[in-house]
Amino acid sequence: MSDPLKHECGVALLRLRKDAAYYEKKYETRSYGFQKVALMLEKQHNRGQDGAGLACLHLHPGQGRPCYDLERSVAPLPLADLIARCSRRLSEDPLAFRGEVFLGHLRYATFGRHDLSACHPFVRDSAFLDRLLLLAGNFNLTDTRELSEALAASGHHLPSTADGAVILQCLTHALERERSRHGDLRGLAPILRAAASRFDGAFVLCGTTGQGDAFALRDANGIRPAYYYVDEEVAVVASERPAIQAAFDRPTGEVHELPPGKALLIHPNGTVELQDCLDPAPRRACVFERIYFSRANDAEIHAERKHLGHALVPQIVRALGGDLGHAFVSYIPNSAQVCFHGLLEALLAVALHDGHTVRFGQVAVKDAKFRTFIADAEARKGLAMHVYDVTYGLVRPGSDTLVVLDDSIVRGNTMRNAILPVLDRLGPKHIIVASSAPPVLYPDCYGIDMATLRELVAFNALVDCLPEGALADAYAEARRQLALPAAEQSNVLRSLYALVPLPTLIEAIARRLRPEGLRAGLTLVFQTAEDLRRCCPNHTGDWYFTGDYPTPGGVQVANRALVNYMEHRDERAY
Repeated sequence: MSDPLKHECGVALLRLRKDAAYYEKKYETRSYGFQKVALMLEKQHNRGQDGAGLACLHLHPGQGRPCYDLERSVAPLPLADLIARCSRRLSEDPLAFRGEVFLGHLRYATFGRHDLSACHPFVRDSAFLDRLLLLAGNFNLTDTRELSEALAASGHHLPSTADGAVILQCLTHALERERSRHGDLRGLAPILRAAASRFDGAFVLCGTTGQGDAFALRDANGIRPAYYYVDEEVAVVASERPAIQAAFDRPTGEVHELPPGKALLIHPNGTVELQDCLDPAPRRACVFERIYFSRANDAEIHAERKHLGHALVPQIVRALGGDLGHAFVSYIPNSAQVCFHGLLEALLAVALHDGHTVRFGQVAVKDAKFRTFIADAEARKGLAMHVYDVTYGLVRPGSDTLVVLDDSIVRGNTMRNAILPVLDRLGPKHIIVASSAPPVLYPDCYGIDMATLRELVAFNALVDCLPEGALADAYAEARRQLALPAAEQSNVLRSLYALVPLPTLIEAIARRLRPEGLRAGLTLVFQTAEDLRRCCPNHTGDWYFTGDYPTPGGVQVANRALVNYMEHRDERAY
């Protein structure tokens, strides 16, 4: 993806179901659990660059010793630093990180602090093991404000109103109520149900009590991903299936998706069960997981990304006027590569049928070292185009049309300031930028860093095209909608986009993306929403393209984002 886009975190939960001597004898190590959870985190490190954490619970701690070990890091390379910290403790203490329940987390911050206090796992400490709670998750809620107010009204003091702190407080509040009713803890299902049924947003919550009641709970719409694997030795949960497959060498069919609204419960004795926790809701799994976020070494994601490339071919051939002989096809590294393979397969089939050939290669190469060097925002402005190197001699100057594939176009800054200027140096007659995703029209509030309209190039292009007075009328209506309960609101932004035909909007986006001095012609090709659904049929969470939000809070966020735009407030809308 050309635009850097922050997104969902990664979680890993591991419960060892045998005693320590079993693993030491079979695997010849006393650190089996730590090694496996560290590997699962490493295989998901694409899901966190801002922080990492690992907790290990001991089910039978001796008096005078903590029942859990915890390390967190916000170092420049947090996962490497975390593993190094834990390894040092392993070498110094024969019991450190050698418990039965492991809870790991990788943090990709969208908003909020970047210090240790924002790092998972979060802890609610207590000398009573059934009141102690460790929590890590992949979540964004739209109703944090309302939840905070409800907790405050019931007498709670919240030192933080960030999502993680509020979720932890809601869970511990439900835990305390359940304990006070029955005198002890009778399982986590009613606690999870009482707390999470009030959450509006996307979440996968993983945690454990001090007694060893461990859990993983997925939101009712299945927005955030979660997978699990259970055998006689382990029970495992992770945000991505290949992480589990790599750590435990299991085939795809043995690693299952955690069903939306269900909780995987692991009892202190090691028994495992799935329980319904949340009322059923339409499945709206995030499609950006398939386009970009999750690694493509998942067999299903790999196939879907290739299908996305196939689906773009008719539009690209039309944009070329059928002239494949004067086309050179490439992609923006690195995550568009698998989609490019699908695009290339389908183009080669068209060319073979028509007696043509297809010339292709990698013309853009991301200079990772240089990108690190220009971390300063002001320096980036002048040097941004040199983030990418180009391969000279592949494109025939003055006669070729250069087709480049990208995952999606969100803000458009990198495309305008870096990619297009450097591609123009190759001297193509025309440049076609193809996006494997539709235009990003709406803000996201479920984990992706797209919370303000001012950042979206498609919305700015829409403003260029709107008839006079339309924006002011929509602003007034959005303010009226925000006075209603979230469940009764309608998405005012959708009525604005309905005023401009999609081809007109795409032309306006192209004008916005065209850098000053570009010599080549420029055409944009976007995936259609219909083809996206056909390519990713089980992941219909496409609200950033369609405005069809899965929860009432999403609609409210869209309306608030419009109000914030009109009132020149660049704050997030939730």
